[in-house]
Amino acid sequence: MKNLKIILTMLVLVVCSTACEDELVVSNPNNPTTGDFGDSEGELREVVNACYNRIRLDGTFARVGYTLDAVRGDEVWNSSQQWYLEYDNFNSPGTIGIGDEWPWRDNYHIVNRANFVLTYVDDVEMSEQAYNEIAGQALFLRSLAYYNLTTYYQDVPLITNFEDYADLEKLYAPNNTQDEVFDLIEQDLALAMDILPSKDEGGQWAQGRATSGAAAGYLARALMFRQKYSEAYPILQDIIAGNYGSYRLMADYGDNFRESTENNDESLFEVQFMNFGTGGTDEEWTPVNISPDATQGHAVESNFASQELGSWGDLAGSPWLYNLFKAESSTDGRLDPRLYWTLVSYEPEYNSYTDVATAAYPDGDPRSNIVYQEEVTETPLSNNAQGGISIAKHTNARNNIYASITNGLQCGVNLRLMRYSDVLLRAAECENEINGPTQVAIDYINQVRNRVALPDLQLADFPTDDHLFEQIANVERPKEFGCENGRGRDLIRWGFFYDAGRLQQMVEHGYYVTDGTANTDMLTEATATNSSFNTYTPGNEYFPIFQGTLNANPSLEGNSANNNESNADAFFEKGYTVHPVVELD
Repeated sequence: MKNLKIILTMLVLVVCSTACEDELVVSNPNNPTTGDFGDSEGELREVVNACYNRIRLDGTFARVGYTLDAVRGDEVWNSSQQWYLEYDNFNSPGTIGIGDEWPWRDNYHIVNRANFVLTYVDDVEMSEQAYNEIAGQALFLRSLAYYNLTTYYQDVPLITNFEDYADLEKLYAPNNTQDEVFDLIEQDLALAMDILPSKDEGGQWAQGRATSGAAAGYLARALMFRQKYSEAYPILQDIIAGNYGSYRLMADYGDNFRESTENNDESLFEVQFMNFGTGGTDEEWTPVNISPDATQGHAVESNFASQELGSWGDLAGSPWLYNLFKAESSTDGRLDPRLYWTLVSYEPEYNSYTDVATAAYPDGDPRSNIVYQEEVTETPLSNNAQGGISIAKHTNARNNIYASITNGLQCGVNLRLMRYSDVLLRAAECENEINGPTQVAIDYINQVRNRVALPDLQLADFPTDDHLFEQIANVERPKEFGCENGRGRDLIRWGFFYDAGRLQQMVEHGYYVTDGTANTDMLTEATATNSSFNTYTPGNEYFPIFQGTLNANPSLEGNSANNNESNADAFFEKGYTVHPVVELD
């Protein structure tokens, strides 16, 4: 009997202990873990939203991730002679965070989150429409991040499966070649282009989410980076035909740089920032940006705007760009209105423009919010010490919403990453590359010129494809996209760094003076203080991979900038070509 009692007591203890163990492992539904997150449509949509959050970081598009490409181009120089100086001069040692590390880190934030969606979306039950929306956005955003990474850092690791992050050997991935990265970008964008809704769907698709048109536009960009003109051209033609949504040039060029006209009919994709005065108060720089009270603005304005108006005064427009605008007047004798929206120069002519439309004149729509400030009587300095012409785009310089600039993540002007005018000028470029100068190419260009009332180009003025390319590359694109993100990438894809004539041309475009004035003279070697391109050495058209990143990942190797190795031979071995410099009449 005693033994029986002992046995029964032991059984009770075992049962009780088992019950206690079961009770301890019960999951709290109010405290989900990474292991059980992502198994529903709603949760995957939350991750997609988190991807959009990451494109508004300092290293992606809230500041340096956007402006570094402009600095790399020939339209912008470093007026502070401090911040960005090594990137303007193409001589970063690979140990500076702003360019060598921040865009790398923050674009991989996007990759990681997009990978989460794409790794698990096939396992979640949902409608075909929901699947296309979720997967399509993740594909586009991952491609956008890899496009930034490979055009900044050349050969970067490809990580496409979220579960690889649990394995150190896979996480410490080696470099992939730039061609391998572009292969993935093209594959992802081709799929996104087919499954995403168009902007015409309305709602969130018309208010900033990635659409089929955005994917198509970026696919054309990716293809053209590798000079695949015959593949890019049909995509651009389909966009123009409205197959991926309805796009048109806005009548007023300024509508592309105002808060009040964001997500307009010209925009294929733009980064969303909250309008001035509507954001929070927390100044969150990367890699945080998770506070519900974050300011939700960008700091591009703090680099671009005039120091006299309160900015940091870091970057200025080149005198070459200014004089390019001044070289050609609109059909009524006025200046090209894009000068007003690109550079903050004072022109006596502006005093007669009050209440006159800034674009599409003489038949424009004079709206009350398009007013030139008559009290401005001289060009404000970009930097109080060195001088320079400040940049108007993505700032309040021409919007007049507030009197002085509050530096930091404050500006609410959305960054339009791709506009319909880019589609038209790229279509003209493809037509010229495939068929030589034709009336079709001229007509694409004239659509963009007509918007600002410039006289039509005539086919007879362009005897060769080299001549029309020169017009596109060094007249039409700089005036339409001056000081925007993209010029540095253009210079690389065109091979300008690999041709002596083109390199000398970039040196001349990059001349600047540090005389403490907003100098607008057409500079020469004799009259310039320097040129950003005088210190360029082969391989440094890309930014070096941060040395700390190389130290942390034993599988990673430095790129051409780390090793000061020329990319010229590899460029030409792929069959790519460089148009020689020609003089235009």
